[in-house]
Amino acid sequence: MTDIEKLSATETARLIREKQVSAAEVMQSTINRIEKINPKLNAFIFTSFDEAMENARQADKVLAQGDVLGPLHGVPIAMKDLFDFKPGWPSSLGGIPQLKNNIAEIKCGFVERMESAGAIFVGKTNSPAMGYRGTTDNVAFGPTSNPFDTSRNAGGSSGGSAAAVASGMVALAEGTDGGGSIRIPAAWTNTVGYRASAGRTPLLVRPNAFANTLPYIFEGTITRNVEDAILSLGILQGAHPGDPNCHQLVNDFSDAALRGIKGMKIGFSPNLDVFPVENEVSQVINEAIKVFETAGAHVEEIKIGLHRDQREYSDVWCRLFVPIMRHSFQAIKESGLDLLSKENRHGLSPDLLRWVEEVGPGYTADDLYKDLSIRSEVFDAYQATFSKYDLIISPTVTAMPVKNTNDGNTKGPSQINGIDIDPLIGWCPTFLTNFTGHPSVSVPAGLSASGLPVGLHIVGRRQADGDVLAASAVFERLRPWVQHYARISL
Repeated sequence: MTDIEKLSATETARLIREKQVSAAEVMQSTINRIEKINPKLNAFIFTSFDEAMENARQADKVLAQGDVLGPLHGVPIAMKDLFDFKPGWPSSLGGIPQLKNNIAEIKCGFVERMESAGAIFVGKTNSPAMGYRGTTDNVAFGPTSNPFDTSRNAGGSSGGSAAAVASGMVALAEGTDGGGSIRIPAAWTNTVGYRASAGRTPLLVRPNAFANTLPYIFEGTITRNVEDAILSLGILQGAHPGDPNCHQLVNDFSDAALRGIKGMKIGFSPNLDVFPVENEVSQVINEAIKVFETAGAHVEEIKIGLHRDQREYSDVWCRLFVPIMRHSFQAIKESGLDLLSKENRHGLSPDLLRWVEEVGPGYTADDLYKDLSIRSEVFDAYQATFSKYDLIISPTVTAMPVKNTNDGNTKGPSQINGIDIDPLIGWCPTFLTNFTGHPSVSVPAGLSASGLPVGLHIVGRRQADGDVLAASAVFERLRPWVQHYARISL
């Protein structure tokens, strides 16, 4: 069991089902790995080992009785500390100090469906306050380090989950994604971050059940291979009575890994038309895309049709999230805690506070509709492109992993190639498909000259998740990335 950290979730579940190893043995190995590695990465901010071990022993009893098993029976996994809930577990909404002891009373959709599939949660992973940036750092817990270089950040907002998976603490972890928060950290940690089509997987949000469309917000997974991403999507997809936006559409993606992409037309956008890209990123991506031609697809460089300055698009994303945050802050205030008050605001980043104050109550319905019109332009550009191409590929993010700071406020770069960008999200064009709802994944494209991971972004037509997964699987076969994990030394 010393190599448990090398196993995928699918492989682990198979070994447990075949009784080659017990769920309790797997769990003990997982706990040992977390205790050894986590102090160096700060990926987990909460663990519940006694509960997890008891659940593992119970999983072994169920197996011995011959009961029907879920596809992840006995497999240890992690959940994210943001808008993600499990009864009795703390929920700090991304490391807000005043909420460190805030105990959840409900289950989020991810926990509900993963536990029904037999998975066992071992703990919660780090994220930034309210998930409002592409890095993982906060006042309460500090930054999550990148397993490939612990002086650097793991990305965000699901950085704790990505670091936990890349380092072998767990094979599968939850990510949530409102602007790229599954795919951004996947790009920086050599992992697979899959985010489904809009409406395919549920998200349970209250008090406003419709908040997850402004822009689209998703629950999904970060894994080390495409097979686990396919398995996870099969578990998570399908309508839920608590989500008015999730439809009943359920597809079998189990054959996606074998489909191939011969004859597909793929549009390659080196910079999403308007985003400056660091040279290290471009060098890896330009080499990686040759794989698709080798697999029989036709690849050509394209313009998507985005005409505004990149800063205007990122500002729209930042503004659209402010009403969601303010609504959350108001709900918390009604329970007795005013996080925006002078004595409590130290738990929130200066950038988050600036946006909340700048947009504020003065953000009118007219302002909202202007921003939604810009969002619609992005949607129309993608739809027009997909009338000609099956897939769009590009860099996942435009910058290499940044150095951690010691102030709880690690951010991305504020400038690339001499061009000013928003350090919160402007180097993460992933948010464009949160505007549009197209299925998107980041797969490991390779390592830069400095030995740091670079992610390739693959986007498909709406509800064509199978195309995205098929292309991801082909890429993994022809340009595997599993060998890069051997470079992690913790």
